[in-house]
Parts: sequence; C-alpha cells; structure tokens
Amino acid sequence: MGGMEIGTVIEHVRHVADVRTDGTAPTERLESALRDVGRLEAWLAGTKAALTSLLAAQVSFPEKTIADCTRGSTRDAINDTARAGTLDAAPSLADALDDARVTVGHVDAVTKATKSLDADQRDELLGRLDTGLLDIAAVATVAEWRRRLAMEVNNIQRDDGIDRFERQQRATSVRSWTDGEGMWCLSGRFDPVTGVKLSAAIDAATNALFAEQTPTTCPTDPVEKQRHLNALALAGLITDAGGTGRPGRPEYVVVVDTSQPDGAGGPEVDWGIPVEVPHRVLAELMGDGRVETVIVRNRVVLHAPGELNLGRTTRLANRAQRRALRALYSSCAIPGCDVRYDRCKLHHIVWWRNGGRTDLDNLLPVCTHHHTKIHDAGWQVSLGANRELTITFPDGTIHNTGPPSRRAA
Repeated sequence: MGGMEIGTVIEHVRHVADVRTDGTAPTERLESALRDVGRLEAWLAGTKAALTSLLAAQVSFPEKTIADCTRGSTRDAINDTARAGTLDAAPSLADALDDARVTVGHVDAVTKATKSLDADQRDELLGRLDTGLLDIAAVATVAEWRRRLAMEVNNIQRDDGIDRFERQQRATSVRSWTDGEGMWCLSGRFDPVTGVKLSAAIDAATNALFAEQTPTTCPTDPVEKQRHLNALALAGLITDAGGTGRPGRPEYVVVVDTSQPDGAGGPEVDWGIPVEVPHRVLAELMGDGRVETVIVRNRVVLHAPGELNLGRTTRLANRAQRRALRALYSSCAIPGCDVRYDRCKLHHIVWWRNGGRTDLDNLLPVCTHHHTKIHDAGWQVSLGANRELTITFPDGTIHNTGPPSRRAA
C-alpha cells in the first residue's frame, strides 16, 4: 500500500509550523506551506478512514465511538464510515489519498456517485478508477471531478437499458435545512418535464402577484429582485395551494412540558417551529395553520389529541401518534444521531410481524440508516417506563440512554 512515509509527514509538519511562526515569510513560502497543509489533510483523511475500518470490525456501533473520539456528530461519523467503505472498495483511490494525489473531496464525490448505482454498476465505476479515471482526478478540481463522475455514471447507466428520463424521474428529490443565519432553505432536483411545469407555474404566479406592484421587501439588484419574487410566488403556491386553501395548511405541534419551568412560574412551552421568529409574528403564523397541543411530563405524554393506541388494526402509525412522538423527539432516537424527526421512520419495538402493536409505547423514531441496523444488522432495542432506550448489539454489548430530549443532538 502506498502513502507518505512517517519521516515525510514529520517534515511537512515542521515546515508548516516554521512558516506559521515566521511573521515575515514571503508569498512563495506561504504557498509552499499551504500545499503541505493539503498533503497533511489528505494523509490524515486516509489515516482516519483506515482507523475507521479497523474500528468497525471490532465494535457494533462504530459511529458512536467515532463521534465520541472526534467530538463530532453521529451524522459526521456515518459519513466517515461511508468514506472508509469507498476506500476499502477502491484501494487505488485510498493510495492516491494517502499520497495526497487526490483530496477527501475527490473521495466523497466517488461515494456520492455510487449511491445512485446498484452493486454491479458500483463495481464498474470503481473499476474504471484503475483504467485511467484516477489519473484525471489527480489533476482535476473537485468540481471538475464531480462532473466527470456524473458523465461516467450516465455512461454506465445508459448501458443498463434504463431510459434516461426514467433515471431522471428516479433522481427527483427535495431537501430542506436551516442555515447559520436562521433561514429555512429548500433545494430540489426534478426531471425535465416536472421542471418545466414547476417553472411555468412559478413564472405565472410571479406575474399574477407582482405585475402591478412590488413588495417592500424586494432587493434593488434586478437578479436578486427576480429571485425574491420567485421565492414569494413559490411560497404562495405551496402554502395556499394556488388559492384553493385546501392542502398545504401547516400544522404546529405546541409542546407543554410540565416538568420544565420557563423561569416565569409556568411550564416550558415549545412552539414547534424549527426557526426563530419574533413573538409579534408568532400569533399571525399560528393563525394561518392548525395548532395541536401535546402535554408531556418527564418525557411521557400526558395528553395528545387523537387515538394513540391502534393495537393490531393497522401496521402504519396515524397522524396523532406521529404528532405525539414529535413532541418527545427532535431527531432520530439513537443517541448522537441528528437526522431530523420528520426524516425518520416509526419503528415497532416489538416487530409487527412478531405480534407487535401499533401503540404509542411500541413506536420509536429512527432514521433510515439506524432502521436498517435494527432490521438487518441484529441491533435489539427496548424502552423503559420513561422511554429510556436500551440497545443490545450483536456482540452482546449494551448501550443505555436516558429519556428522550427534544433539544438538538
């Protein structure tokens, strides 16, 4: 296996340290030190991936151990594990990272590209790394490398008989998140037909709403102004369903925690929205939706609207159960996992096929990754009286946690 010699690593570290402490270093020396930083980052990333693979072979919950050791999140650890898996499957790519011929960004681009491929197609793409493709990565920026991988993936998929438009339909997706400024962000990828329809609907709504007047919130820059108007038009289309007032009406779950004081003599109230808004706007916001109140104490639901125990009448949880569990969990129930609750599945603690009931005390929100661990990797989970979680791993290791918390992981 390739990789920098330890002596070379130490030499790079010393060079970087010397330049850092030299307040009069010329531009050429600063640039040389930055190149060494890049080499060290690549070597450290390869070393971390190798250690991750070794750890994964010894413990049942490597993501938790990795997160604890690096003081990162479980989501970061899951990404580290996926990166390690890619490097294990592509030794030449691992050598290139160890030698700093590619960066961790190049490796992550390969990991992402393989997610849209089945096992045989994945092997085909990784095999192409050894037939000249890796040489391109060594001289390409990460952005250029992503584009080249996309072309390779398209070529591989074109040979499998699946129509390009069908692949585009399968690739249609939307994701949302809250950024560092507290803005709720939305990003989507759509097949061309859906894209044309969406674009036409947004354009029509923009023209109808703002043909004769411009909102005071508009930027003066013409490009930013059009983006702003399009965003307002899209929000109007979604929240008002094109003026029909039927779908799109938001539901707000207000959680009253009687075991937590608010500092003013009352219970703590969580208004159930992922972003901060001024109190003067809160009443108006809630007035536009449906407000449901859930009362909890010591992480146990005391009151929630709707039927919370369905027994064996149905395998699928109802809206009332999802609402009640949202009052208890902000994210996946597995400790350290920060996948948002709305992205989780509701898992039957006693599996449905084993006679489990669709009752509130038998349901647990888990992300797709950890749901697979429970169903396919032998993880066993159980709940205590206050929803304390116990995880028993295949090697017999037991991990216990306290009651759930709605605070971010």
